[in-house]
Amino acid sequence: MSQSKPLIAVTGPRKRISIGWWAIRFNLWLTGLRGVYLYPGGASLKQSISGLIISGGDDIHPEHYGEPEKETSRYDPARDKLEMDMLEQYLDSGIPILGICRGSQLLNIVAKGSLYADIRPDRKKTPNKYTAFPVKDVDVSADSQLGECVTPKHFTVNSLHNQAIKKLGEDFIVTARDADGFVQAIEHKDRFIVGVQWHPEYLPYLSSQREIFRCFARAVRKSHKSQ
Repeated sequence: MSQSKPLIAVTGPRKRISIGWWAIRFNLWLTGLRGVYLYPGGASLKQSISGLIISGGDDIHPEHYGEPEKETSRYDPARDKLEMDMLEQYLDSGIPILGICRGSQLLNIVAKGSLYADIRPDRKKTPNKYTAFPVKDVDVSADSQLGECVTPKHFTVNSLHNQAIKKLGEDFIVTARDADGFVQAIEHKDRFIVGVQWHPEYLPYLSSQREIFRCFARAVRKSHKSQ
């Protein structure tokens, strides 16, 4: 029975226990989808997929957007390569893609955008504290794919990042910002390719965050039927 469910590839770090993967897997289960976890050095993907989720994690190496390394940052070059290769492969395939935190940033980089390497000194109205609990307000554009997914359009999210989108990638639009004006969500102009800067997988107790995965699932089923 489960094999009839659309398969979603979920990328992440090589860890013995990946909390992010299990949180995403739970949200996929809630929407009737199934996932396969891909990480550097792991098994290669041997099945066709109906959707792709690039999850959160370490900072993206600044060589990919023309900035120097920072001593205080952690990088995972092998993961950068895996996920950039996957995005290059699937970005124009028509399958829905969801980028979470670094996944949203990576979408932007593959689309020839850039990042702020560290926004912490420039935050004035939002906290620098890393937390999986709701801590900062986000405003979502009503006239957007994300805006059609979530209710209300103003809500509070968690914050687990110090990088943020600077120059926007080609064919993407900004659909949400925080109180400091930093980009909190982007999406493709024509297809369901959405990136959110926060971690909705850690907030399943909030209806607005469950709606993001439900919206992704609807796009996946629509795409899956047309394959």
